[in-house]
Amino acid sequence: MLRPPSGDHWFGTDALGRDVFSEVIWGTQQSVLVAVAASVIAIVFGTIIAVLGAYFRRLDSVISVIVDMTLSLPVLPLMILIAALVGPSTSTIIFVVAAFSWPEVTRLVRSQALTVVGLPYVDASRLMTTSPVWIITRHVLPAVTPVVVVSVVVTASRAVLSAAGLAFLGLGDPTTWSWGRILYEAQQAGAMVSAWWLTLFPSIAILILVLSATLLSIAYNDARNPRHLAR
Repeated sequence: MLRPPSGDHWFGTDALGRDVFSEVIWGTQQSVLVAVAASVIAIVFGTIIAVLGAYFRRLDSVISVIVDMTLSLPVLPLMILIAALVGPSTSTIIFVVAAFSWPEVTRLVRSQALTVVGLPYVDASRLMTTSPVWIITRHVLPAVTPVVVVSVVVTASRAVLSAAGLAFLGLGDPTTWSWGRILYEAQQAGAMVSAWWLTLFPSIAILILVLSATLLSIAYNDARNPRHLAR
């Protein structure tokens, strides 16, 4: 128990003698699942709200007020409160993280959608059809897709951090392993100070995933930059 990293146990062992390397590897699937699922829900809902608000200007003022009010709320205490009331589970963490992530997606996509809706070719498409669904799906959504892709990366990074934070506070799914649960059990065993490897390696895993998502977003923006394409 609590053996430091060695040739037999690369990341050491925890307070119960379990291999931390195996826990980190196994916890990756839970962290990635929460990140992907929460970001997909937030992106789909936030994009729909943003596009509808940009196209139907009467809804835009109402949506803007709701988004501003949601962004002004203290996110972490509310996430902790909801997760504690509903009960710890993977689905709870996914929906809690998604519920507080969509406003930022809406604000980001809305700014691009407002620009697209005001372009001449969108005005010309209104002369061809009176169906808002056709115009939105044919012209508006393809134009805001690059912004949506960037939002996916940013939202997924935040979802990883939020899920790890909730699990560290004991609000994660007790039936699954995650990086946050490794930190939580280290705290419960009182080994966070004496066994430095219990906190170091899960934290490095979180850092690598968030950093990878950020670098992916930067690479995508550079690839779409006209200056880089011209070179």
